[in-house]
Amino acid sequence: MATVQDILAVKGAHVQSVGPEATVLDAALLMNDHKIGSLIVMDEGQVAGIITERDLLMRVVAQRRDPAVTLVRDVMTVELFCCRTDTELDEARGVMKNRRIRHLPVLDGDRRLLGLISIGDLNAHLHHDQEVTIHVLTEYIHGRA
Repeated sequence: MATVQDILAVKGAHVQSVGPEATVLDAALLMNDHKIGSLIVMDEGQVAGIITERDLLMRVVAQRRDPAVTLVRDVMTVELFCCRTDTELDEARGVMKNRRIRHLPVLDGDRRLLGLISIGDLNAHLHHDQEVTIHVLTEYIHGRA
């Protein structure tokens, strides 16, 4: 079975992050610069939460807060669902589906951040696997395998 490590091996372990004292505007600009939908919030080397596009919409825009003065710590999601490198991709997909989330931080046994996977990463991996299967079956059907 494929695991989260298989995605990180291709994607890499680098994760964009922000501190809890940053403004929401700074966080949004960082997300835009990197064309990503979330940032891990790091406080003194520990994962403190995540700030996502959904957080910005629900807790800033919809509440008419000023992003230039609102702090990340005041609007971030602190209830995180995480996984490990040995988590099977089907399990990670199930967590995302059932919890209605799009990002899972990857932590080790000491709760250190090792990476971040998104639903897009899972979909890309599944798509690649399906393309390989189709190719193999096509070759088999045409007697080239």
